[in-house]
Amino acid sequence: MTIDIVLAGARGHGHWHLDNIRRLQDKGIVRLAGICELTPLTPDEIPEGLGTPEQSADFGALLDSTGARIAVICTPIPTHTDLALTAAARGVHLLLEKPPAPSYAEFRRMAEGVAEAGVVCQIGFQSLGSHAVPAIRRMIADGVIGEIAGVGGAGAWARAEAYFRRAPWAGKRRLNGVDVVDGALTNPLAHAVATALALAGATRAEDVTRIETELAHANAIESDDTSCVRVTTGGGLPIVVAATLCAEDPDDPYVVVHGKRGRITYWYKQDRVLLQRAGHGPEEFEYGRTDLLENLVEHLTDGTELLVPPAATEAFMRVVEAIRVAPDPVQLDQDTWHLLKDEDRRVVAGIDGLVAAAADTLALYSELGAPWALTTAHPKEVST
Repeated sequence: MTIDIVLAGARGHGHWHLDNIRRLQDKGIVRLAGICELTPLTPDEIPEGLGTPEQSADFGALLDSTGARIAVICTPIPTHTDLALTAAARGVHLLLEKPPAPSYAEFRRMAEGVAEAGVVCQIGFQSLGSHAVPAIRRMIADGVIGEIAGVGGAGAWARAEAYFRRAPWAGKRRLNGVDVVDGALTNPLAHAVATALALAGATRAEDVTRIETELAHANAIESDDTSCVRVTTGGGLPIVVAATLCAEDPDDPYVVVHGKRGRITYWYKQDRVLLQRAGHGPEEFEYGRTDLLENLVEHLTDGTELLVPPAATEAFMRVVEAIRVAPDPVQLDQDTWHLLKDEDRRVVAGIDGLVAAAADTLALYSELGAPWALTTAHPKEVST
């Protein structure tokens, strides 16, 4: 059976979805029936082999005219809930890009509306499709590294100043009175947060009891480009994720599980795992990955378990909410960063070491002695 798909948002990151749909179309399991964009794609923008899908700026009308069974939504964050409910009302199943919503209230509205409509929703945390995630969970359950002391996450990335001008909502906390919450931890490095929570076994809302945030920015934006968060679980386990888009020497992000007798490091973009434990030499493993759209198709056709339903992202959305309601990020003084003119990007001095140290020690930037972080700390008790 071939399932018809409509893609909402085909430019920017949406182009990745076009290529992925082309891959699955070549396998004969899906067909791109429609593209929803405010400005139609030109023939040159549509990968060869996808034919001439119907195009419209009216998402609901496009779903009606194509009869699509799946909608992939890769649009600005504030539009996610309304578009998801538009699809759900028509019985159309969903792959919804991360973050699924800009607030916990909007997330609940989406999740409850999808459930009431009886359709399936997959949230686009591709790292959670990695076979490394269940493998690490098995290592933890088997006591390979002893009792777990905490989970850290590190993301030292770089983004040119143009990145924050790519769309009207980029780098915004709010736009025209509507929540956006486009920050380092909630969007580009959201996978680090979601993956750390998953490895800690803390994915549901009730698994989180406290969230501490430290939010700052070097760039001339509203949202955070250099930030960290500590989530405390109901069992008292700390989960610290540190992120920056102003790295000196950008590198692949990772999550590290700290045990009393060792540690497991997971580079989630590479599906690569390093196991280090007492009495053994280091062991490296590489894993495969299940594509989330393909998993959604298999769920609909043969009942394969869905990998990332909305319920699996509740704790992540608690983090998004804590960042949303925190005081606005602190603007870093000019003496804390410098501009790399040849790359048109800002670099925060010493941030690479701080990011790594936060993941390694489960400490926040302020606790590591970063002077600019002392005014950014905001703990939040989470009511469940």
